Amino acid sequence: MPVVLGYWKQRAYGQSIRLMLEHTGTDYKEEVYVCGGPPDFSKDCWRSIKDNFGLAFPNLPYYVDGDLKMTHSMAIMRHVGRKNNLYAESEEEQIRQDMLEQEVVDFRGGFYKLALQAKDFDSEKLDYLNELPKSLKRFSAFLGEKAWIGSEKMTYVDFLMYEHLDQHRVLEPTCLNGFKNLQDFMDRFEALPRIAEYLKSDRFFVHPICNRRAKFSNESV
Repeated sequence: MPVVLGYWKQRAYGQSIRLMLEHTGTDYKEEVYVCGGPPDFSKDCWRSIKDNFGLAFPNLPYYVDGDLKMTHSMAIMRHVGRKNNLYAESEEEQIRQDMLEQEVVDFRGGFYKLALQAKDFDSEKLDYLNELPKSLKRFSAFLGEKAWIGSEKMTYVDFLMYEHLDQHRVLEPTCLNGFKNLQDFMDRFEALPRIAEYLKSDRFFVHPICNRRAKFSNESV
């Protein structure tokens, strides 16, 4: 019986999980929700049924595997990581993994603040991009010469890091210029056989990253 992933028709917090399920060859199906259009951008398609799933904390994304029912993107990613040997082993590696996870969560938060809350998107985007190299420099230094950013072996945080760097490349395609090890990391990730197959498939989409209320990447293209 396939795993069920429920999420909006957008990348946002769900895409890293999709990448993990694809890479691990997990048999899964998606239950996709689409919010309404302007002016209210109704989420009633989810809100009207969210208490019907037996979820302890009803939210999107949700993950159902038999009797196991989970919500919250990072909890789901950690679970899939542990289940598929995509989890740091030593205490030192786990510390790096945990710290990087939270740094990427903050990183993506800044991106979504721009996309969802900007009053003058074009002007605020320029300000955001001017500050972006500071974060990228830290990620680059953290990666160093390793193949994978969390530890010597691939872990769930590589999927998190890849996805949110890629979302930034959609915002500004040249943003990784000058950070060769990050570019190599992205290339290495995209060359993974099941990831390469997925990125070429009709299951993958570049847009929308955000929901329909956003100022950026809010509709399919």
